[in-house]
Amino acid sequence: MRNTRFFRLLSLSILMSLSLSVFAQKKWGGMTLYTVRAEMGKDAKATLKEVADLGYKYIEAVDYKDGKFYGMAPEEFNSYLKSLGLQPISVHMGSMTTDNADKLIADVKAAGFKYFIAPVPPMGMFKFDPKTRKLGMEGTMEKLAEILNTVAVKAHAAGLEFLYHNHDFEFQANQDGVVPIDYLLEHLDPKYVNFQMDLYWVTKAGADPVAYFKRYPGRFKIWHVKDMDSQQRFAPVGQGTIDFKRILANKKLSGMKYYIVEQDQTFDGLQPMDALKISKQGLTKYGFH
Repeated sequence: MRNTRFFRLLSLSILMSLSLSVFAQKKWGGMTLYTVRAEMGKDAKATLKEVADLGYKYIEAVDYKDGKFYGMAPEEFNSYLKSLGLQPISVHMGSMTTDNADKLIADVKAAGFKYFIAPVPPMGMFKFDPKTRKLGMEGTMEKLAEILNTVAVKAHAAGLEFLYHNHDFEFQANQDGVVPIDYLLEHLDPKYVNFQMDLYWVTKAGADPVAYFKRYPGRFKIWHVKDMDSQQRFAPVGQGTIDFKRILANKKLSGMKYYIVEQDQTFDGLQPMDALKISKQGLTKYGFH
């Protein structure tokens, strides 16, 4: 009887392991919780469960307040993601300063993230005009580089990788005739600072992602993957005009380790979660896996 029970338990254990293995194999690709920020604000755990059910493997977080991610302590957030088969890969830390960096880095580390990302120029340098909806920055490139480097060295010492995320204005010459992204790429040590390339914003700026891969190989560790429709609005992957096939063919040259689906806004009645579903199909179309 004992042997029979033992083998039954063993068989059940094997079946559960196989089921979990199959479950894990179905998950691939990444997404940013910025796409479903409204849903996360209403019910973070239910929304994460829905993201996991869509088959995404890893996530990027954007909400950090009072030492918590979406209302959860770092360790709790990490544990809940693991229970869903999700991996925390990157986090946008818009509130970073040279003074609070140590605390933020410790919490990012405790939550299990690998990449600490500056989503915009920090410490009040980022500017947004609500009337024109234009993005930009004030201050010198030297000051921005100094801030990024200070925080990046701290992140590196903690075992994290530091990235800077672009919009369109970094690819356009500023009042001094300097192209911000070029300045950062040329003046920041890749040992400490690399980049998350947002393919939509690069394209909107009239720049060519592949040209940047060739000029600065290995510097673009994560991509934000989102499409652009005929009106230059955000669109699900595969529903716009960006040549992802050409870009993906240069993955190794870019240094890309992870890609993150993002859609800042949805239009024409499309819901954010549906946009994520459509983008998953688009990723398959272009050969992302």
